[in-house]
Amino acid sequence: MSKLEKPNNLVQSVDRTLNVLEKIINSENGITVTELSNSLDIHKSTVHRLLSTLAYRKYIKKDKNNLYFPGIKLLEIGSQTLNKSDMRKEIKPYLEKLMKKTEETIHLGILDDNEVIYIDKVESPHTIRMYSSIGKRAPVHCTGLGKVLIAFSSQEDIENFLETKKLKKYTENTITKPEEFKENLKKIKKRGYSIDNQEHEVNINCIASPIFDHKGNVLAAFSISGPSNRMTLETIQELKTMVLQYSKKISACFGYNNL
Repeated sequence: MSKLEKPNNLVQSVDRTLNVLEKIINSENGITVTELSNSLDIHKSTVHRLLSTLAYRKYIKKDKNNLYFPGIKLLEIGSQTLNKSDMRKEIKPYLEKLMKKTEETIHLGILDDNEVIYIDKVESPHTIRMYSSIGKRAPVHCTGLGKVLIAFSSQEDIENFLETKKLKKYTENTITKPEEFKENLKKIKKRGYSIDNQEHEVNINCIASPIFDHKGNVLAAFSISGPSNRMTLETIQELKTMVLQYSKKISACFGYNNL
């Protein structure tokens, strides 16, 4: 999980293009050439050339207000990549069963560069539910998925996370003190699941548990999330046995037998 060092043979034009693309993807309301130039410290003329190439290949698109957005090509590639993921296909039936049993939104996530990425989800049938999307990134320290993934990582990875990421406050319940966070991780590892008690979003609670590979390394994690008026702390306590059972069942699919 440690951040990769920049290689000596890095191709600057490719690096810049990917930085531009990532900025566009992470901009919810579109982004202008000037904003890209300022945020990435790249000359406007260079940004224009990169954007022209990306637009030609349909990786981005421009609207009538000269705002740039992700293009259809990214969706195609993302769908193809996810569909080819054996892990995702293997786990999907369990996520669907969990949703039917709980009628809440089920997420599957992994760690990447000290952040959580949602790689799959099964939506709750309720009208009022947690908003999320596949491919979206979320903080580690205040989400159920993030906390359980980092709790079962190595001590080196935990220290690396605390050195590189600030424990930003999102709600009144967010843990922002490193020592308190580490104590919370110890409890999570001991009991086998984590709880997000409105730590990332107000009125959203969740419970999450890890998925292990055949070597006992954390491979991914799944969570059950919902509005706090349905996913109360009492409800979470009722769900913990089932969550631990599914952690074992799914992990067994990947050869984990330390049950």
